[in-house]
Amino acid sequence: MSWASLVLVFALIGCDRKTDANTELEKAAREMQKADTAPTPAAPAAPVAEAQSRPAAPPAQEMNQAVAAYKAGQVEDAVTRLQRLRATPTLTPEQRIALNDAMAAVMSQISAQAAKGDSKAIEALKQYDKMQNERR
Repeated sequence: MSWASLVLVFALIGCDRKTDANTELEKAAREMQKADTAPTPAAPAAPVAEAQSRPAAPPAQEMNQAVAAYKAGQVEDAVTRLQRLRATPTLTPEQRIALNDAMAAVMSQISAQAAKGDSKAIEALKQYDKMQNERR
């Protein structure tokens, strides 16, 4: 087997690995819990529109509710909660990375379900697009 063929095989194997949404959601939930035990830095003053998009619950609680919604098949609710968390200005860099990884894994799985015609997944994608457009 030539060197180029080996590289191609490893590239294809690497591309085949998909991140499990449940695993990423659990990682993000653990990361959110860490910050709830640490002192919260003072948040900068936010415009009214941004304040309305923030979750009413603490980030760890909102994340746990997103995980529960996703596991219960309520993907639109899970996407909404994850999007609201993304708008939270007080997340630590580690929390934001974990949240973005979870969001990417969830959206990947939802997109795959929507491609198969899953109506809940299609609605979740519409909700995601709507929330993305509102942020701009």
